[in-house]
Amino acid sequence: MSDLIEALQIFRKYSDLHFPTHCEHDILYIMGVESQDVSLQDHNRLYELGFLLEDGGYVSVRFGAA
Repeated sequence: MSDLIEALQIFRKYSDLHFPTHCEHDILYIMGVESQDVSLQDHNRLYELGFLLEDGGYVSVRFGAA
Protein backbone atom coordinates (compact mmCIF):
# COMPACT_ATOMS: atom_id res chain seq x y z
CA MET A 1 0.00 0.00 0.00
CA SER A 2 2.85 2.41 0.75
CA ASP A 3 4.11 2.16 -2.86
CA LEU A 4 0.70 3.18 -4.19
CA ILE A 5 0.46 6.09 -1.75
CA GLU A 6 3.94 7.29 -2.71
CA ALA A 7 3.04 7.13 -6.40
CA LEU A 8 -0.19 9.06 -5.85
CA GLN A 9 1.73 11.73 -3.94
CA ILE A 10 4.06 12.10 -6.92
CA PHE A 11 1.13 12.33 -9.33
CA ARG A 12 -0.53 14.94 -7.10
CA LYS A 13 2.38 17.31 -7.83
CA TYR A 14 1.31 17.34 -11.49
CA SER A 15 -2.48 17.17 -11.22
CA ASP A 16 -5.04 17.32 -8.44
CA LEU A 17 -8.21 16.09 -10.12
CA HIS A 18 -11.37 15.23 -8.24
CA PHE A 19 -11.41 11.81 -9.99
CA PRO A 20 -7.71 11.00 -10.56
CA THR A 21 -7.92 7.30 -11.42
CA HIS A 22 -9.80 4.89 -13.65
CA CYS A 23 -9.64 1.08 -13.65
CA GLU A 24 -10.49 -1.04 -16.64
CA HIS A 25 -9.52 -4.60 -17.56
CA ASP A 26 -7.10 -4.89 -14.61
CA ILE A 27 -5.28 -1.67 -15.52
CA LEU A 28 -5.17 1.39 -13.26
CA TYR A 29 -5.12 4.59 -15.33
CA ILE A 30 -3.89 7.88 -13.87
CA MET A 31 -5.95 10.74 -15.25
CA GLY A 32 -4.74 14.27 -15.94
CA VAL A 33 -0.98 13.64 -15.76
CA GLU A 34 0.92 13.96 -19.03
CA SER A 35 4.31 12.24 -19.18
CA GLN A 36 6.05 15.28 -20.69
CA ASP A 37 5.18 17.28 -17.57
CA VAL A 38 6.77 14.77 -15.15
CA SER A 39 10.39 15.27 -14.12
CA LEU A 40 12.87 12.54 -15.05
CA GLN A 41 13.50 11.79 -11.38
CA ASP A 42 9.76 11.36 -10.69
CA HIS A 43 9.30 9.34 -13.87
CA ASN A 44 12.06 6.93 -12.83
CA ARG A 45 10.60 6.57 -9.35
CA LEU A 46 7.12 5.92 -10.76
CA TYR A 47 8.61 3.19 -12.94
CA GLU A 48 10.19 1.61 -9.84
CA LEU A 49 6.79 1.77 -8.14
CA GLY A 50 5.10 -0.10 -11.01
CA PHE A 51 3.80 2.61 -13.33
CA LEU A 52 4.40 2.49 -17.08
CA LEU A 53 3.78 4.92 -19.91
CA GLU A 54 0.91 4.31 -22.28
CA ASP A 55 -0.24 6.86 -24.86
CA GLY A 56 1.47 9.71 -23.02
CA GLY A 57 -0.04 8.84 -19.64
CA TYR A 58 0.64 6.50 -16.76
CA VAL A 59 -0.86 3.08 -16.10
CA SER A 60 -0.25 0.23 -13.68
CA VAL A 61 -1.13 -3.42 -13.97
CA ARG A 62 0.36 -3.95 -10.50
CA PHE A 63 -2.28 -1.81 -8.84
CA GLY A 64 -5.07 -2.42 -11.34
CA ALA A 65 -5.54 -6.12 -10.61
CA ALA A 66 -6.58 -7.88 -7.44
